[in-house]
Amino acid sequence: MIYETAQDWHRAANKRVVLFAMSGLGKTHVSNILRESGSWFHYSIDYRIGTRYMGEYIADNAKREAMKVPFLRELLMTDSIYIGSNITFDNLAPVSTYLGKPGNPDKGGMEMAEYERRQGQFRRAEMAALTDTGYFIDRAQDLYGYPHFICDTGGSICEWVDPEDPQDALLCDLSRQSLMVWIRGSEAHTEELIRRFDKAPKPMAYQPEFLHRVWAQYLSENNIQESDVDPNSFIRWTYSQALAHRQPRYEGIAKNWGVTVEASDMATVRDEADFTEVIANALDQKP
Repeated sequence: MIYETAQDWHRAANKRVVLFAMSGLGKTHVSNILRESGSWFHYSIDYRIGTRYMGEYIADNAKREAMKVPFLRELLMTDSIYIGSNITFDNLAPVSTYLGKPGNPDKGGMEMAEYERRQGQFRRAEMAALTDTGYFIDRAQDLYGYPHFICDTGGSICEWVDPEDPQDALLCDLSRQSLMVWIRGSEAHTEELIRRFDKAPKPMAYQPEFLHRVWAQYLSENNIQESDVDPNSFIRWTYSQALAHRQPRYEGIAKNWGVTVEASDMATVRDEADFTEVIANALDQKP
């Protein structure tokens, strides 16, 4: 690891961290606190995905819908209006909306073939955005003069890597330049995440093998065809399975490539000093 001990961490003139966890466990909240301190550059993977790698997909999807309206079609064909997404660190809805949900189109779903195509686009975009981490570490310091760097990853980072492979290209690249930090939730956190998701289900990205398995299982257990699937019902049903699927993968990344911080400890962070101590404690506890 880039910092082997708490002493290494405290002494480092340039602190570089990659946070990973399920969405809802505080990655962005802590990143915002550090950014507001004035000495940390906040690199949001989801923001990078939505602006650099999937911006055209998102805008074109909106234009495709607008083209169905004669009034808007005429304005678009004459370049009289512009359609784009207004993605911010705090509003990444355009990315989620584009990913969508599989199932009955009358209920807001899409065909599985199209869903899988967009999942593939997202996977390539996320891997590219993660690979850009090193570029932004250098850019943040050389261009803007930030001494410290925080990378706020998406919850699906664990889907595209093999934590048990010491030669995994993406994990080698990230860990060579930064400290990988897993924010681990408790059973109570898991129950709360499921409750929130059930209340407002949001699109997610899945490992292809996992998606194929749960899709076939859902169709079989409910004895329905693809076109009969209620999109929200499917992703609600899938969410708890996705949590269980990701947990050992997160754990593997933390064990082999970084450190673990309990979500309850990360929730105590109120400023840069708190964050520094939380990470130092995690390094002290690393076997």
